[in-house]
This record gives sequence, C-alpha cells and structure tokens, in this order.
Amino acid sequence: MPRKWISVLLLLQLSCHFSPGSCGKVLVWPTEYSHWMNMKTILDALVQRGHEVTVLTSSASILVDPSKPSAIQFEIFPTSLTKDDMVSFFMKLINKWTYDLPKDTFWTHFSLMQEMFWEGSDLVEKLCKDAVFNKKLMTKLQESKFDVVLADAVVACELSDQMTFMERVKNMVYVLYFDFWLQTYNQKKWDQFLNEVLGRPITLFELMGKAEMWLIRSYWDFEFPRPLLPHFEFVGGLHCKPAKPLPKEMEEFAQSSGENGIVVFSLGSMVTNITEERANVIASALAQVPQKVIWRYDGKKPDTLGPNTRLYKWIPQNDLLGHPKTKAFITHGGANGIYEAIYHGIPMVGLPMFADQPDNIAHMKTKGAAVRLDFNTISSTDLLSALKTVINDPSYKENAMKLSKIHHDQPMKPLDRAVFWIEFVMRHKGAKHLRPASYDLSWFQYHSLDVIGFLLACVATATFVITKCVLFCCQKFAKPGKKNKRE
Repeated sequence: MPRKWISVLLLLQLSCHFSPGSCGKVLVWPTEYSHWMNMKTILDALVQRGHEVTVLTSSASILVDPSKPSAIQFEIFPTSLTKDDMVSFFMKLINKWTYDLPKDTFWTHFSLMQEMFWEGSDLVEKLCKDAVFNKKLMTKLQESKFDVVLADAVVACELSDQMTFMERVKNMVYVLYFDFWLQTYNQKKWDQFLNEVLGRPITLFELMGKAEMWLIRSYWDFEFPRPLLPHFEFVGGLHCKPAKPLPKEMEEFAQSSGENGIVVFSLGSMVTNITEERANVIASALAQVPQKVIWRYDGKKPDTLGPNTRLYKWIPQNDLLGHPKTKAFITHGGANGIYEAIYHGIPMVGLPMFADQPDNIAHMKTKGAAVRLDFNTISSTDLLSALKTVINDPSYKENAMKLSKIHHDQPMKPLDRAVFWIEFVMRHKGAKHLRPASYDLSWFQYHSLDVIGFLLACVATATFVITKCVLFCCQKFAKPGKKNKRE
C-alpha cells in the first residue's frame, strides 16, 4: 500500500483511539456498474469518519478493482466465473432487454423478462455458493466481528445471495441500500436455495424483513407523496456535488458554442455502444441543432455525425451538467444521471431502455422537466423536436430548477443522512424500535385472515340464529292461522 494511504489509515486509527466507540467495522456487499459508483461515495465518507470498511466481492467483479490505491479494504473470494463471463452476461441482458423484448402484450413481455432473470439466477447462485460455502472465508468474516453489513439490493436474485451471506455471518445488523426496484425472479428456486444453505425453512422476503434500515436512492423531488415505514430513509442524490472545471479541450469546445450552449448526451455506464442504425438516426438529429453536443459513445463513428458533435469514450457527466453552457441532457434515465440533472437544474430528453429507466423518465415527464421518446422507434425528427422543446420552452427549465431548489433545500445533505443512519445502526446495535411488528407476523396474521375468519364465523352464526328464529316464528304463527281457516 502506498505511503500516502498508510498515513491516512494511521490518522484515522488515532482519531478512533481518542474517541472510543465512534468507529466501527463495516462489511460491504456491492453490486456492479452505477450502483457500485454510487455506493463507493458512501464508503469513502465512512472511511473519512474513521470507520474500517471492507468490501467483499468475487474475483470476477467488473468494476471493483482492489489493485487501485484506496483506504477501503477488499476481501476477494475465488470463483470459477471470470470477469468476461460477467460482462458477457450483462451485455446480453441489456441487448435482449433493449431490442428483443416485445412491448405489445403485458404477459408476453413479462414471461420473457422472467426467463431472462431466471438465466441470471444461475450465475448469481454460483457466486453466492462460492461465498457461503467457502469455510475459510466465512470463518474469517465471523471472527472479524463486523458491526454492520451494507448491501445493495438492486435485484431480488442478487438480494437473496446477500441476505444468505449475511445470515451466515452471525451477530451482525445490516443496512440495505436500494432504489425501490426489485426485479422478477424465480421465488421458488431461491427459497429452496435459501433452505439448502441455511438449513431451515425460510423465504427471501422473511430475510428481507430482518434489515434494520433501508436507504432509498430517491427523494421527494423525484418521488410522489405516499406513506413510508419509519426505517426507510431517502438518500437520493448523495453522489451529486458542485461541478469542477472541465478538461481544457472539452472546455474550449463548450465555450465555442456561444449563446446557443451545449447538449450533454449519455446512456450510462452500462451502455457504451448502440446499433449503427440507431446511432445514425440520433447523430442526424444532433447535427441539426444549433448547440454543440458532447456525446459519450464508444462505437463506430456514425456516418451522419455533424461537425457540432464530439464523441468521447468517457465524460465528466456531473461537471458537464453543472456547466453554465449546458442547455439540455439526453439521458437513458438512470438514477445517477437523473439526480445529477436535478441537482444542477437541467431539463431532459429521456430515451429509457431497460430496468427502472422508463419509470424514472415518467416521473420527470410528469413533473414537467423532461420529454420522453421511445429508443427503438425514435426518428431524427422526433429527437430534434424534443430537443427544441426542452431548450426553447422556458417551462422545462423552470420546472427543472424548481426540482433543484427542492433537492438543495434539505435539513441534512443526502450523503450525511446515509452516513448518520449507518452509524446509528452501529451505535444502537440495530434499529428495532423503527421496524414494524408486521415483520414478525405469520402470513395469515399479516393479511388479517384470522380476523376475517372470526368475523365471518360471527356473521355465519348470527345468520344461522336469525334464520332459525324466523323459521320458528313462522311455524308458530302459521299454525293458528290454519286453525282459524278450518273453523
């Protein structure tokens, strides 16, 4: 480890020594791509506060790179899978989700999505078994006496292996971090897997109920009002920060736009390439706007690319969105990009492709800060019209700035709130007082089937008694009537 990081760790340890009980040991189970980038912001903040952070990941991890100098510690467990296997699976999933899924009927769409995630379940199950059946690893982690586990619950099948692992590492409380989006998965398959690993009948959702806190990648600038449980905390936009200066060449290009300004275009960390046909349609539209365009793109240069558009394999997205020349953001609707646009008050053109992206763009469209287009059917005319609308119609900028003001007007910054609640769970060895009693109810109690059964029994009894009484009265009064007729 470089001398710089050794010095940092020593200083942090000294700070914990002089304030005993303030520092803890955090075990982290991350997810790939933008979720890892987002979670690392929390981990860096925890390290700065003197906590010992250990990230558990497989040797096939895509983005987690333990070779880079860092104050974060890494625990790498071996797996027969390779990094290429992981990348190949994600790219196949994205391409199938973006281009192949039919959208005409709900059930066809749903069934094919389910098949895709069942395929991914095999891969995730392999990683999970490689971790929980590694006796040396499990013994080491149990002996390390971590104070809390921070896990990313992006999809249910990945959540299940996190929860399985956490159940095996005893005497810990844990915090789950996610974005209100759990994907379709083979529930029966994973419940059987949990029973096999843990040696007792239990379901994934029963394990989920044991989480002490849920940190949600959202906030009321994005969400619609609705009731929430007390152990749910919004931390959306925790990764956002003021813009830094752009690289020299990029800054010169931005300044050359004059009063027209620039348009920023990115489809996120997972999508760096699209089909040539889609690329040419998009490039043709971009060539017709008076703004300069900075496009994150790693494919073949489109034939219709205009002189006003620059292609980059990587862009400092937050810094570009915070640049005074930026007029609009063309985005796939990922949570990170949406919040950076909200933070800086930039109107959007949404091209949602998969996962939570359509829902995210729908939120922004409803709030008047975005125009939504269909990625697979979009024409150059559609994109050109959408860009002109969000740039020239002042209501889109006004609504984006309104959301930005709401986001900035919080009693505590989202990152500080996330760190506070993680430390809260560590200090109090959990947060049982915030967890609803419904987690401890059986399924028939949770759905009030016992109460409903009792009420139905009461109604049935009352109905039976009333019916008997009516019949008795009818019989009693009917007999004298018959006698009178005979007389």
